[in-house]
Amino acid sequence: MDTKVILLSDLQDDLVGVLRRCYDLGESLVIELPDRGLISIRPVDPDDDLVNELIEENPAFRALLERSLAGPREPFPLSEG
Repeated sequence: MDTKVILLSDLQDDLVGVLRRCYDLGESLVIELPDRGLISIRPVDPDDDLVNELIEENPAFRALLERSLAGPREPFPLSEG
């Protein structure tokens, strides 16, 4: 799987297009977040049952998921200020 590094502004300019290309090409993306560092996004194979395996086999992940589902939904802050 190839990896492509992009700026956050590139992702913001064409979010859906960038994510679709990531999935269609099987590319991992590394996004440079200003003053934060790097974050990685990668396509998950439709046959990959990673999430279900984590839920079934990892009590810590189940607890995290339950806390997340019980909490309020808030937008992801892209910048402080």
